[in-house]
Amino acid sequence: MWRLKIADGGNDPYIFSTNNFVGRQIWEFDPDYGTPEERAEVEAARENFLKNRYQVKASSDLIWRMQFLREKNFKQAIAQVKVEDGKEITKENATTAIKRGAHFFSALQASDGHWPAENAGPLFFLPPMVFCLYITGHLDTVFPVEYRKEILHYLYCHQNEDGGWGLHVEGHSTMFCTTFSYICMRILGEGLDGGRDDACARGRKWIHDRGGVTSIPSWGKTWLSILGLFDWSGCNPMPPEFWFFPSFLPMHPGRMFCYCRMVYMPMSYLYGRRFVGPITPLILELRQELFLQPFNEINWKKVRHLCAKEDLYYPYSLIRDLMWDSLYICTKSLLTRWPFNKLRQKALEVTMKHIHYEDENTRYITIGCIEKSLCMLACWVENPNGDYFKKHLARTPDYTWIAEDGMKMQSFGSQAWDTSLALQALIACNMTNEIRSTLKKGHEFMKESQVKENPSGDFKSMFRHISKGSWTFSDQDHGWQISDGTAEGLKCCLLLSTIPPEIVGVKMEPEQLFDAVNILLSLQCKNGGLAVWEPAGAPKWLELLNPTEFFADIVLEHEYVECTASSIQALVSFKKLYPGHRTNEINNFITNAVRFIEDVQIHDGSWYGNWGSCFTYGAWFSLGGLASAGKTYNSCLAIRKGVEFLLKLQGDDGGWGESWLSCPKEVIQKYIPLEGNRSNLVQTAWALMGLLHSGQAERDPTPLHRAAKLLINSQMEDGDFPQQEVTGVFKKNCMLHFAENRSIFPLWALAEYVRCVPLP
Repeated sequence: MWRLKIADGGNDPYIFSTNNFVGRQIWEFDPDYGTPEERAEVEAARENFLKNRYQVKASSDLIWRMQFLREKNFKQAIAQVKVEDGKEITKENATTAIKRGAHFFSALQASDGHWPAENAGPLFFLPPMVFCLYITGHLDTVFPVEYRKEILHYLYCHQNEDGGWGLHVEGHSTMFCTTFSYICMRILGEGLDGGRDDACARGRKWIHDRGGVTSIPSWGKTWLSILGLFDWSGCNPMPPEFWFFPSFLPMHPGRMFCYCRMVYMPMSYLYGRRFVGPITPLILELRQELFLQPFNEINWKKVRHLCAKEDLYYPYSLIRDLMWDSLYICTKSLLTRWPFNKLRQKALEVTMKHIHYEDENTRYITIGCIEKSLCMLACWVENPNGDYFKKHLARTPDYTWIAEDGMKMQSFGSQAWDTSLALQALIACNMTNEIRSTLKKGHEFMKESQVKENPSGDFKSMFRHISKGSWTFSDQDHGWQISDGTAEGLKCCLLLSTIPPEIVGVKMEPEQLFDAVNILLSLQCKNGGLAVWEPAGAPKWLELLNPTEFFADIVLEHEYVECTASSIQALVSFKKLYPGHRTNEINNFITNAVRFIEDVQIHDGSWYGNWGSCFTYGAWFSLGGLASAGKTYNSCLAIRKGVEFLLKLQGDDGGWGESWLSCPKEVIQKYIPLEGNRSNLVQTAWALMGLLHSGQAERDPTPLHRAAKLLINSQMEDGDFPQQEVTGVFKKNCMLHFAENRSIFPLWALAEYVRCVPLP
């Protein structure tokens, strides 16, 4: 049976950590673990998900929860409460629901103080790792039989009814993910017509019905070329010479969005080497299965710009096509001839220097799962027996995750993010003495997880920003600072510093708090908004050169309302406790950040949420940021418009329910309700907290009572809340499943409701 291990570095000599692996969460299969009854419970959860996969498409993340609750012998001792129709919420039944939720959620805390969780959902995360391990000959070692069984289960669970696979678990079928999933199944041992419910045959038919894989998007063309299932001449150029560009050019790599930079860095190395993996009998079979015409007769040059309509989210621009065509001609006719071809080897060396730097500074985790597979493969191509590749192999378990829907790849993880929010929710529950051990362990995790140093050496020459004082999204070893994660981490530690240390432990040193403030100040942009990873500032027209077809705003770093609002709240809290530290800078920061939030508000009163779905998420952050800066409903037009936006969308049952279709760019500025106008509890919690920030309790608490009633009545017998739709998003078009959201936000919203609203 599967078991989750916490803060475990194992015995691999090629793995290392900055903080003794605090926050690390890895799965292992133990054939002797668990009783027959426990194994039957897990198998029932797997089959139940498969049976109902078209109703709820995201997992409830049950496997580790079963393990933790069993290990801690947790039994819900507080009786469930319901608010009957026509009855008012009393302080007693609201507090009872909060206590039930807090005790349940505390039982899910890991031994090192964090809350484990799935952070996945995109269906192009896992196959590249399978491809990489297949090419390098390590597939059987890293993914033995039980792992393969779980990966295949995941693919079966998320195959759409039409036979294809979506960009993410809730999305329509795409050529990109259908092709990747099909190849993945074949590599893992499924036959031509194998797989549960004819999965391979149905997937292949979907591909053939749309003309074969020549219309796969550019990232797909790259991986197929690496596998030997495409030709590099059918790909748009990714010359490694790009890393030679002088810094004064607007297209310098250092100006790119870090995720884009980190993807195209190893891609350009593999492109520059024209690397192709071993042409095995399976690869030869796949050449016949994936195309409608003979592989050797395809005119690769003509398919460079082909993209299936199902995948084309970000339309091609004339300037982009002109750039790619010019670069294609240039690289083919110029860079392959003397003396320019002498640059290629030097360019490959420089590119690998950057890859090794990133690998070392992330402890071979890399910034994310897409980059992980590419960087690992690049290291193997450079030296199959080298230590760089072995260090990468040692970190592959950090990415895999098991739930009732099978094994998937994490984006990396959301340990620090989830924990900072969880602690704030629990503190709001006003149960400090009852859950003191939970708060203390969480406090230690937050202190241990703060990044203590900047990237090594001359990090600016390696296109890195300062990181000392930040929190990452996941754990300290990851190393990549984020603004909203740092703001929430700072808020969390400031709150804990106001609680007696005999309850929650020694408070964080002021210098560490000052370092976090420095990170936030460094990430504010000229318009007052905050970027996530690095300061924004490159010309916006560069987005016209977007090399992907299924993401928007991928070339440059941008400013985000959530990061901006979160940072306002953190710095306002900081000012109260440390009024003399960088006072003028912080005051100016808050003034400019407030102006940004007001400026980006949409005409209907909403704010576009970039990292959650969507306008309810943006409203929660924005109203909270404005209120913390001293703005009120009476003094601020933006707050009044934001409140009006939320109130007009409240459903008949008291909740809010927003479709993921609100997120894509072509429907921006339009809130799209869930089918049947059903409610989503996480989004209801966001909207409720946003209204509470605005002072709705003093004006008319009725909408608040209605929302709180829905949350209370939706609480399950064990104290948790049910899993519903995915509520996270990445780059407007790709949904991310934050499995802990359903446990954190309804609890937090109810706690804030009890704190702010007078109840009988």
